[in-house]
Amino acid sequence: MAAISGLIRVLEKAARKAGQRLRRDFGEVEHLQVSRKGPADFVSKADQAAERTLWDELRQARPEWGFVLEEGGTIEGDPTKPRFIIDPLDGTSNFLHGIPHFAISIAVQEPALDGKGPDGSGWGDVTAAIVYQPVTDESFWAEKSRGAWLQDRRLRVSARRQLDESLIATGIPFSGRGDMAEWMRIYAELGPRVAGIRRFGAASLDLAWVAAGRFDGFWESALEPYDTAAGCLLVREAGGFVSDYRGRSLPVCAESVIAGNDVLHSRLHKLVAGAIKAGA
Repeated sequence: MAAISGLIRVLEKAARKAGQRLRRDFGEVEHLQVSRKGPADFVSKADQAAERTLWDELRQARPEWGFVLEEGGTIEGDPTKPRFIIDPLDGTSNFLHGIPHFAISIAVQEPALDGKGPDGSGWGDVTAAIVYQPVTDESFWAEKSRGAWLQDRRLRVSARRQLDESLIATGIPFSGRGDMAEWMRIYAELGPRVAGIRRFGAASLDLAWVAAGRFDGFWESALEPYDTAAGCLLVREAGGFVSDYRGRSLPVCAESVIAGNDVLHSRLHKLVAGAIKAGA
């Protein structure tokens, strides 16, 4: 096992502390399912409380760093220092309905050396990441050039090369978010060619599971940086490939993302690009 760096210990400490609160709140949500009001307000407070815990822990450890927060937005830090990209509760709808599939996602992104970065944002590589699943107590983590890990076990993406043997994950547009017509065209191309398609509702965990070889590939669009920043690094450090639908290997693929091993990524990208072109 690779020695765990001080930075990863900081990320894991923060994630586990926020995860303890989410586990407790998740137990309450299950009871609230039977109430007339429902658990929506409660979940919103749980999400905000988890984010506050992460903010407090990480700010104390790295006071000069900036933040990109799902609830709190962008908080600027020292522009010469890295920033944290955080989703305190990825899989909110699962949490809301008492489904035990959600995660905390934290990534560390470095400022771009040229001041621009590959996407023009001024930010460069993601160099450290953790996706923590509080219910299963699974901690997926990675550092650039040091591999991807589940606790102390090294992760590798799936070795499958044939689509008809592969299990592919995705996210489905909902409530006016995303392009359903585009997704349907992609599904029509992929569905008949693969062993199965799964939609579990937490992109960070989907990407972590690609890194762990549980899923063979993944595609989705209309995401946010905090949904994918950690997962992109996990897949890459597990030997996989990540790009957007245009084939660009950006540090954070959020607008659209395709992930898998070298062969499956290439095949998925070809099919996705063909489906999009057919609808243009």
